[in-house]
This record gives sequence, C-alpha cells and structure tokens, in this order.
Amino acid sequence: MGCLDGGRFILELENGINNGCSEIGKDASAIEDAVKVLLLGLGEDINREGIRKTPLRVAKALREGTRGYRQKVKDIVEGALFPEAGLDNRVGHAGGAGGLVIVRDIDLFSYCESCMLPFQVKCHVGYVPSGERVVGLSKLSRVADVFAKRLQDPQRLANEVCSALHNGIKPAGVAVILQCTHIHFPDIESIFLDSNHQGLVKILVSAGSGVFENKNADEWADFFNLLKFRGISMEKIHSRGSSDSCWCPSQSAKVSSEIGPVNPAMVTAVASIIKSLGEDPLRKELRGTPTRFVKWLMNFQNSNFDMKLNGFLNGRIDSLTANEKVAMENKKICSELNLSFWSQCEHHLLPFHGVVHIGYLLSDGFSPIGKSLLQSIVHFYGFKLQVQERLTRQIAETISPLIGGDVIVVVEASHTCMISRGIEKFGSSTATIAVLGRFSTELKTRASFLQGIPTPSYFSEQ
Repeated sequence: MGCLDGGRFILELENGINNGCSEIGKDASAIEDAVKVLLLGLGEDINREGIRKTPLRVAKALREGTRGYRQKVKDIVEGALFPEAGLDNRVGHAGGAGGLVIVRDIDLFSYCESCMLPFQVKCHVGYVPSGERVVGLSKLSRVADVFAKRLQDPQRLANEVCSALHNGIKPAGVAVILQCTHIHFPDIESIFLDSNHQGLVKILVSAGSGVFENKNADEWADFFNLLKFRGISMEKIHSRGSSDSCWCPSQSAKVSSEIGPVNPAMVTAVASIIKSLGEDPLRKELRGTPTRFVKWLMNFQNSNFDMKLNGFLNGRIDSLTANEKVAMENKKICSELNLSFWSQCEHHLLPFHGVVHIGYLLSDGFSPIGKSLLQSIVHFYGFKLQVQERLTRQIAETISPLIGGDVIVVVEASHTCMISRGIEKFGSSTATIAVLGRFSTELKTRASFLQGIPTPSYFSEQ
C-alpha cells in the first residue's frame, strides 16, 4: 500500500509538471484546431449554430479540467502548517497533534488517461501529524484536486496524492482511499443486443505512507472504522495487478461495424490535444488513448440514422400486453418508464446519460407501441451530438404520428459537463419535458403522467 517508490513527486512539490513543451497549457488555439478536425471527422458542419463555438468551449473545459498540470503543491502547503502542542514521546495520541486526522467525502473529478472521459472520485484522506504541527484541513482537499485535475488512473491518483502530502507536510503517515466511478458508454450496436447494460464501472483504491505502509497497521484499522458506515473495508480495496485492465471500459470495448477504419487525422488531433494539456502523448499509458477516444467518439458520427429508423417504424409488429389492452379500452395513458439513453453534448463533447419516460393516449385506429421500438427510438436520437432539449423534442415528434398525436416525453439526465467544468456540481440532474396534443392543453392529464414517474433511483447511484 506504499506510495513513495517514485522520485518525481518531490520535484513536483517545487516546480509542478513540465514535460518539455514550452507552451504547455497556454496554446488553447491548438486544442480548438484539433476539435475542428474531430467535428469534421464526425461529418458535422463546424459553422452550424450550436457547433460553431464548440471548439472554444471544449478547449476551455479541457484546460480547466487539467489545470493540475499548471499548479504546484508547494504553493498550497507552504504557509498552511501550524504549530500544535501535543503528546510527543508519551503513550497515546492527542487528537490533531499526534492522533489520526481524516477529511472524508471530498468530491473530485478526473479525466481517464485511457479514454479521456471524465470519472468521478469520492476521496477520503487522513494523516497522523508529527513534529507538533498540523496542516490546514482545506489543504488536504486542495492537494487532492491538483492531482485529480490531470489525465489519471485511480491507483496513480491515490499514490500521487499520498506522496505529495507526505513530502509536503512531513507527517508520521498519510492514508488515501478513493471511490472512483467511470461511465461505461455502450456503442450503438451492442446496446440493442444487451438490454441489461451496466452504465457505471466502480473501483476502490488506496495508498499509504509512513505508519500506513503496512496494510495491517493499527492506524489502518482506525481509518477504516471511521469509514465503516460508508461501506468501505480493506477487503473491498482493489489490489494492484489483479484486474487493472478492467477499470476503463475502453480497454475491452468492441468497435461497431458501422464505424469503419479509424481516421488517422482524428487520432493525430487527439494526440495534439494531449500534448497541449501538458502531457506526453508518448507516455506508455497514453499511447493508445487517441485511438480509443476516436473509436468512442465515432459512435456519434452524423450518419443517416433516419433511414434506419424509418425501416423500424414501417416494419414494426406490436403485440398488446394486458395492461395496454385495458389502457386502450379505457382511453387511459399508455406509458413506458425508465428507458435508458446515452448521448454526447454537442457544446462540450462530453457525455450525458439517463432515462426517458414516455406516455401517450392512443387514438382510434392506432396500435400501441412496443417497449423495444420506443427504446430504439430513444437510442437513435441519443447516439448523436445532442442537447437534451432537442433530444426530448425529437423523441416526442417521432412518436406523435404513430399514436395519433397525444404524447408526453420526460428526459432525466446526468451531465458530465456539470461536474467537469464551471460550478462542478456533483449529484445534480436535469429534467426536460415535451408535450404534444392533449398533454399540452389538459393539465390534469399531464399531471397524471408526471405523478406516476418513479423516484429517480438511477441518479442516486451516481
């Protein structure tokens, strides 16, 4: 569980990161140019309203999300060490001066070095002070944020935070626990074959220094006892080497047959972005990242999905369930709730995902729509560069003529741009609604459907 094997951490305390590029983190225009290449590779019109400023927005988001390359831990820790008298050579601990100090539930985000998608981190960090001095508690989270704001791997992130704190404040020991959550984005083909696709991958990692070097040390027992009510234990900690390749879904992702060969210009553009952020694209862990990112991005290419969707709509065969028959006979609302979706924000090229709820009143002469077709409609509009408002409207407008016009669609989504830029708001979700026909004029009918939407348990797991 040690984290002090590398020698570069002490240098970082003094100087931050420098990979030999004199314009690291400064040339936003290079990132903008690279993003234009990616958009053109997707078949997009870079002058289209909504897309026109995307290169600038992406550059700003990436630079902000990787600002850790331009920050120095020394600047944070210096001046934040305070004298605090305590028990030095006697038996026992004096809390704050010689006993364990923990800061729990620090919300962070980082960019996965394997695929460049953001992942969420719940960080718990503790240390045992020495030399009769303590560090300002806010500095623990600030140091963790410096290393999170880089292209990262969970175990390296834990090691770097642990090592930086140990070298910066010279305690008796430092302990770090990270709970990491990575979005598992499916491709357009596999999602139709796997209705039980798991949207999130989670891992628990740790790092320790000094008195925490030994995973069986009493100090670890104290640490875990204080985290037990969060469901964290030593048995759940990921062991380095046991299944490292499984953390990032892109490592084992299958490429859709719809995508074709990887565009080398797009791969070069991503490598350029990585270099502009302050990283070395030739570093072993990053060599395959540009290709993996492009393969994932190509799921959202501007292809003629409408023709395929029309084929589904024209050839559909629906069978009525008992509930649908009753709803049809009594003119009640037919509904399908919690249809999953994944999409890509066209403003920041960051994923958003969630659930779609659909309700409709079946007009005479129309047949109900099966769940599989509704899910297909959702996926067809989801796998594009999108905004949530447009996605909601497109689903409603596609369903409306199939059932006689009366339809309501609610989309609930979690946007990674909400956590990886700007306000960095964790745990928030966004809801949008589209109503056509009677749902737009009859408040009671609309309220009847909205009140039947279940508590969003999907987002409680985020």
